[in-house]
Amino acid sequence: MDAEIHASIDQSGDYEDWRRRKADSNKHGGARAASLACVVEALENMVFLSNAINFVAYFLKSMHYPAAESAIMVNNFMGTSFLLTIFGGFISDSFLTRFTTFILFCTIELLGLILLTIQAQYSRLQPAMNRRPSHTQAAILYTGLYAMATGVGGVKAALPAHGADQLDHSNRRLISAFFNWFFFSLCAGGLVAATVMVWIEENRGWNCSFKISAVALGLALCIFTIGFPIYRYKRPSGSPITRIFKVIASAIRNRKASRSEMTEQIASPGATRSNDMFRVLDKALFDDTITAAQVEETKTFLGLLPIFASTIMMNCCLAQLQTFSVQQGIIMNRTINNFKIPTQSLTVFPLTIMLASIPLYERSVHIFERKISAKYNIFRPLKRIGLGLALASGSMAMAAVVESTRRAAAENHVTLSVFWLVWQYLLLGVSDMLTLGGMLEFFYSEAPHSMRSISTALSWCSTSMGYFLSSALVSITNLVSGKFSGEWLGGNDLNHARLDLFYALLCILNFINFLNYIYWAKRY
Repeated sequence: MDAEIHASIDQSGDYEDWRRRKADSNKHGGARAASLACVVEALENMVFLSNAINFVAYFLKSMHYPAAESAIMVNNFMGTSFLLTIFGGFISDSFLTRFTTFILFCTIELLGLILLTIQAQYSRLQPAMNRRPSHTQAAILYTGLYAMATGVGGVKAALPAHGADQLDHSNRRLISAFFNWFFFSLCAGGLVAATVMVWIEENRGWNCSFKISAVALGLALCIFTIGFPIYRYKRPSGSPITRIFKVIASAIRNRKASRSEMTEQIASPGATRSNDMFRVLDKALFDDTITAAQVEETKTFLGLLPIFASTIMMNCCLAQLQTFSVQQGIIMNRTINNFKIPTQSLTVFPLTIMLASIPLYERSVHIFERKISAKYNIFRPLKRIGLGLALASGSMAMAAVVESTRRAAAENHVTLSVFWLVWQYLLLGVSDMLTLGGMLEFFYSEAPHSMRSISTALSWCSTSMGYFLSSALVSITNLVSGKFSGEWLGGNDLNHARLDLFYALLCILNFINFLNYIYWAKRY
């Protein structure tokens, strides 16, 4: 009975206040409540990225892990953090409100960070010089590390959906603006992480950095909690994943039903004809326990998956900014007026470009919407994502040209300026702004009401898949190229590698993926 009440609330689009009474639009929700989510995201992402950027150095210098193992540990941490957003979204949609989900997972992230802070504070919890960590020391490290990853997964799934829940869903422009400024807050936190936090870690030590991170995350938790009287809440309606599998299983059982019988069933009251791509699922309606709303929910969610899969390749390109592009920067001229740019701060370039592009994008939207009809508006989510994917191909082509130029200069004993990398950072930064911002808006707006957290989490899951795909492509590329002229990405010296060819390969693969995206976007 309780689940039916929740489902009714969800379908009607009604929200409740913190006392479980119907929310008053004059008192609950609105831009003020949504803006708190942006502030909290800036603080939380600063904490997440400041540690992610510098974990390799921490594992090397303080925990004495080998370089390759340290890099793998960080990649696994990043990939797991984003992958767990699916789990966080499932919890948020099925059992807890998004507010409660955020509180729970942010607390878990904070506890993990406190554990790492304690380990950095006491030398007996760290290995001796040139010694690997003991089993106890490694257990403390991994417990803190993956408590953080679990917390990040829940936070990033619940927070954007909670913020968008505060706004009027009939105003699509307002929802779009929220996700743009949410992305702006994400980049602002990343910029602080790549500048201020990097300086603190290099000049004041890990202990100080971890303490500041813990305080910042605690502050984010307090700011979010203080807003509870003005938030409006969407109550969970039970496990949507269970309902989806139930619909699919029922459709399989009734797969032999005749088309005439199915037509009669679809024509019954409450049935729907939308999303013809998965009309075979209509056969699930022969099961008396399956409702038309559940079939529609399943169709809608499955319809999002091809769009989700088409964005993974772009995130594979984005992963290069934190791996090979940084390695390029290390061996290029990083000096500006006797100041040497720290390696970890090279991510300042794309973050600055993303921050600058969002206000310009918002301004462009206002101009275009007044002068161009909706049919030709390139700022619609699907067209926005497509433009981002196209720019990703362009960025990899530019990266290949720049790397070829850098290698040729290195052969002549000339070191190019690190600012040559700005071109690929520019294109890929704008691409990320368009794609991730468009994905957050698209998956939230198009998702079933009961699956908005888990659907929004697909944006972050795509990032995770991009990291894992990047690692797989590097291994496959070395395996194949090693059988012919030598590994393109083998060894530690980029001057003797063929990173330019790898970038060209990514350009081709992303262009093919772009064509695949166009096919699915037109069918949606």
